[in-house]
Amino acid sequence: MEIFIKNFVENNSLFYFFIIMIVFAVGDFIGIITKAKISSVFVVMAVFLGAFMLGVFPADIVERAGLTQIASMSAAILIFHMGTMINLKQLIAEWKTVVTATASMIVVMLACLLLIPIIGRDNAIVAIPVLNGGIISTQIMSNAATDANLIIPAAFAAILYAVKKFAGAYPASYAGVKEAEIALDAYRNDRKSVKNVEESVKKETKGFATKYSKYFTDFTCLMIAVCFAWISVSLGKTFTAINYSLWALLFGAVFGYLDIVPSRILEKGKASGIFSMLVYVTIIPSLSRVTLDDLASLGLQIAITLVVTIAALYLVFSVLPGWKLLKSKHLAFGVSLCQYLGFPATFLVSHEIAKAVTDDPQEQQVVLDRIMPSYVVAGMTTVTTLSIIVAGIFVVFI
Repeated sequence: MEIFIKNFVENNSLFYFFIIMIVFAVGDFIGIITKAKISSVFVVMAVFLGAFMLGVFPADIVERAGLTQIASMSAAILIFHMGTMINLKQLIAEWKTVVTATASMIVVMLACLLLIPIIGRDNAIVAIPVLNGGIISTQIMSNAATDANLIIPAAFAAILYAVKKFAGAYPASYAGVKEAEIALDAYRNDRKSVKNVEESVKKETKGFATKYSKYFTDFTCLMIAVCFAWISVSLGKTFTAINYSLWALLFGAVFGYLDIVPSRILEKGKASGIFSMLVYVTIIPSLSRVTLDDLASLGLQIAITLVVTIAALYLVFSVLPGWKLLKSKHLAFGVSLCQYLGFPATFLVSHEIAKAVTDDPQEQQVVLDRIMPSYVVAGMTTVTTLSIIVAGIFVVFI
């Protein structure tokens, strides 16, 4: 009987894959019922960290699930996909938001560098791309730290990414609510809808990918994404000193914008979910090496990092003249926090703001017209685009 159980459970990679997917499913469930106020990523990281420390999960659960090799290849594929999502015209139309969001990334960089005496050089270096960006930049920094045998900075990156959305969601929502109240007052006073800063610019012409959309089947889309991932990694490792992530993002952005390949190519290939999960999986092993003492030390350092960086953003964009480009202290502060959220969290937060301030559908649209373009573009500028460039730069200092 013991041999049967061992073969049925312990020696079966699908069992460990199933356990990993249970954790991800629980994270999604909690994220849905809390309307993203508790990040699903936070739940996933917290469960794995607790399970590793208590000895519930084996430290090599990812290896036992047979995911290590495919997960290591997933980042370049997903970055190319993210590149195809970038709407260059929309970024141009919302140029004031782009400038403000970019400036907010610089503020976070400077704040982290000032924290070196407190949190250490390596932690500060990995924190910058993590706070500026999302899962891709976190994966780049966490893996680089792991490869350099920097256990604590690798875990610092993973845990910081897990909690930053939770830390940024409330102030971003609060700032958005304040801006929404101003917009509603203006609307109710003169009964004129508040317009967008700029309307999103849509493509006027159909390119190759749109014209021949039916030929871009699931496998064709996957083939294209894998092809450009292979080229990007080859260029990054063999022929240039530029990190593969920058090549993949560039290829995706250019070919996606020119409509040579479909926008959101992995979604069209019905594979974005699995590759997103695989990228998350790559940062899980770094959590297995964290002890209780490390967690106590990291917890304080992460709290300090989040408090100081958010305070710095508030100082620059609500107290100092950093808000003047957008002509609103509340909106500027909210935009500066979008690097902690990213898309689609910025989209969800915008809808939550609209529903929080009014039940009238027309007034909700007024709020969305004011908040959503800036929040979404800010998230795309920081997390989807520039953070990967930042990670490609800072990874060389690990």
